[in-house]
Amino acid sequence: MAGNSRLLKLTGSRERIGLGGEGVLRTEGRRQEALAMLTAAYEAGIRYYDSAPAYAGSERYYGLFWVQHPERKDGTFQTSKSGQRSADGALEDLSNTLTRMGRDYLGLWQIHDVRDAADIREIEGPKGALRAFYDARETGTVRGIGVTGHHDPAVLLHAVTHWDVDSVLLPVNPVEAVIGGFLDQVIPAARERGIGVIGMKTLGAGTYIHHESGFSPETLIRFALSQDLDLVIVGCSTADEARFLARIGQEHTTMSDEEQVQLIDTVRPYAHRLAYYRGVI
Repeated sequence: MAGNSRLLKLTGSRERIGLGGEGVLRTEGRRQEALAMLTAAYEAGIRYYDSAPAYAGSERYYGLFWVQHPERKDGTFQTSKSGQRSADGALEDLSNTLTRMGRDYLGLWQIHDVRDAADIREIEGPKGALRAFYDARETGTVRGIGVTGHHDPAVLLHAVTHWDVDSVLLPVNPVEAVIGGFLDQVIPAARERGIGVIGMKTLGAGTYIHHESGFSPETLIRFALSQDLDLVIVGCSTADEARFLARIGQEHTTMSDEEQVQLIDTVRPYAHRLAYYRGVI
């Protein structure tokens, strides 16, 4: 369960909400908007921050924010990722990430978007990225390592059962409750090994929001937080969205089984079409 996860031991926090790397962070040339959103997120109490080299200007925006507010680094948990499959490529990513962000270390560094058997073979190979991740954790350049994926639950299941990772980042939403794989196979396997679970794709990049059907951002986030995971990350585009996200994390109530079933049944006829981020259904 969440109380024993390796991720919670790293974060040292029971915070259930983190700032995702999407939204305004996944842009270029919107510095003032990004900094305003990050300021609002911090001031509202969010301390878990997600990013990746693949997310446009995300790491640079964070770097600007930490330069402006160096005192705010303490007590925050900064994460990033690498989509490189070789050890050399991953280590180059890590070096660039730390430079862009102005950080000496990361709280969590994640193997990004693992999709298929070819990815697994390359990552696990003699010159693969997995060794670089292990070494970075051993030296303290990163405090923990994780894996992320949304393409094929079988691939992510292999990762959590064969790799010594501290966390897994995967899709958590009513669509996944219909299709199966991530929620009913990967999460239990991760929990058996004490691996922390982080939810993403909670709002379906905004496409799942349909107030007339009861699919508000708050409802979708409550659904995710009612699953067996440590926290949910959601990208924000404005300061108001960041404040709203923080408030949900602080005030949410667990969703009843009856409410969850109602949401799942509503999306059931459309689930396969709504799983836009999957490669295997």
